[in-house]
Amino acid sequence: MKIGITCYPTYGGSGVVATELGKALALRGHQIHFISYSLPARLDNFAGDVFYHEVEMSQYPLFDFPLYTDSLASKMVDVAKYHDLDVLHVHYAIPHATSAFVAKQILAPTKDIKVITTLHGTDVTLVGLEPSFLPLVKFSIEQSDYVTSVSRFLQMKTYTMYNIDKEIEVIPNFVDTQKFIRRKDCQFRERIAPNGEKIMVHVSNFRPVKRVPDTIRIFDIVRKSVPSKLVLVGDGPDRSESERLTRELGISEDVKFLGKQTLLPEILSASDLMLMPSQSESFGLSALEAMSCSVPVVSSSTGGLPELVLHGETGFIAEIGDVNRMAKYAIDLLSDERKWQLFSQNSRKRAEDKFNVEQIIPLYERLYERAISETREISVSAK
Repeated sequence: MKIGITCYPTYGGSGVVATELGKALALRGHQIHFISYSLPARLDNFAGDVFYHEVEMSQYPLFDFPLYTDSLASKMVDVAKYHDLDVLHVHYAIPHATSAFVAKQILAPTKDIKVITTLHGTDVTLVGLEPSFLPLVKFSIEQSDYVTSVSRFLQMKTYTMYNIDKEIEVIPNFVDTQKFIRRKDCQFRERIAPNGEKIMVHVSNFRPVKRVPDTIRIFDIVRKSVPSKLVLVGDGPDRSESERLTRELGISEDVKFLGKQTLLPEILSASDLMLMPSQSESFGLSALEAMSCSVPVVSSSTGGLPELVLHGETGFIAEIGDVNRMAKYAIDLLSDERKWQLFSQNSRKRAEDKFNVEQIIPLYERLYERAISETREISVSAK
């Protein structure tokens, strides 16, 4: 199959999932065309038939802002037409599903291309609820040929918030358990915790909904009972405030800000516990990647996290903002080696059994095949 994929090319979960999906599909023999304004962050090596098409935006004095939605639609038309795409798979509703709808209409006289929209979270739960966007998001979802969401939570949230009748299929996020696997003799651990301290890790885009300051406050409580270090991976609007907080608490020597990183398996292999106190989390891809590296997770109870983290088996779940309870859970795990070993093994097993890339990719393949078979049936009946 020839599949066009559009995503935000940043380090956010939607872009990561879309990129890993494309790479996995290419390894299974499909031709993949990424269409975006820059090279996706995880498209660091091209596997199989993977191509990248940059959306170019012209600047005109008449326009105050670049017309990305229109430029993206035009590029989709161009790639679909000249590379004979079967499917346009867009990740994150705004503005990708809108651009795909426009492209589909332009191509309609000569080509019936199917549009699949995957909802990832804030495109529906935050951005899409802005009064100026809500009608557009609802329309774009309803006009897609197929819609998927990354969790049951997001599926139900979309139904209720937008009053949508269209079927939304749940296809969860996934992880390559061969790539994300705990490595032994990790030199990174020796550099971060030379005296054998426990290592807690947090990975995010440092937006307010990730509640990074809560992560730091949890660590501040834990370190008083368990010698430990905190590793923060990522960057974003809350980083400066988070750095200020570590200085205010007097713990900056024990907190390492690593910024954006590509060597996540190595960092996670050195970690003992993942902290994810998010206010909004439709799935929790970072938590899944940690679990695949045998790292238990202490998280909030928001969104799709309870579908991933099993309380009392692969980690612990607490109410949003309950820093003291999350710290208590962290101390409990980090102080009991036998319990930590059990939770570590359970985390790895859950990633392998339920969210392995080899289990999830075929679900997308079957969805594409259904969409393409519909196109062929329409074409035959027209003749």
